[in-house]
Amino acid sequence: MSLDKDTVRKIATLARIKVEDDALEPLAGELNNILGWVEQLSEVDTDGVPPMTSVVAAEIYQRPDIVSDGDQVEEVLANAPEEAEHFFVVPKVIE
Repeated sequence: MSLDKDTVRKIATLARIKVEDDALEPLAGELNNILGWVEQLSEVDTDGVPPMTSVVAAEIYQRPDIVSDGDQVEEVLANAPEEAEHFFVVPKVIE
C-alpha cells in the first residue's frame, strides 16, 4: 500500500492534526515505511506460537484468601472528621 500527499492530508484531517503542506511529502514517506514494516510482519508464520501477554514469562501472584487485620473499626475511623455508628459521615450529594 502506498500513500500519496492527498491521502496523508485526509488522514491528518480525520485525526485532527494540523500538517503543513511542505510536511506532507516527508510524512507520506514515513507512513509508507511503517506500512511496509506492517506488511512484512503479516508474512511471518505464527502457527504454533502461543499468545503472550508479556515478553517475560511470569505468573500472577495470588495471595491466600483469608481474612486478616479485620475488626479495626476504631483505627480506620480515627482520622475521620465525623463518624456515626461505625461509618464515615459524608455530606449529602443528592437533594
